[in-house]
Amino acid sequence: MEIRFVYMTAGNMDEASRIAKTLVQQRLAACVNIIDGMRSVYEWKGTLQEEREVVMIAKTRADCLPDLVEAVKGMHSYDCPCIVGLDVLDGNNAFLDWIRAQVGPASVADNEWHAKQD
Repeated sequence: MEIRFVYMTAGNMDEASRIAKTLVQQRLAACVNIIDGMRSVYEWKGTLQEEREVVMIAKTRADCLPDLVEAVKGMHSYDCPCIVGLDVLDGNNAFLDWIRAQVGPASVADNEWHAKQD
């Protein structure tokens, strides 16, 4: 099971918070960081835009990424939301194991991970 960080943007904090909570509650992400105050400059339909946005970074497994993308698209206000999966190559194995245990159906692996932490 490969780990992915998913970079996304939202139009405001309320939307980002709603998306983040839903992803975690549905076990599509172990955690979602929300970073407010980003400014984006881009061209959309022939017009230069400059907007305030909110960044979200979700931690998930590669096998859950397609469902995460569809869930975000269904909740998002944008016509074409930014949702990009990035490979995680290495890191703190305990943290990566926690992501594996938290994402997807609750399982024996989840219980085993929590038991190791006690």
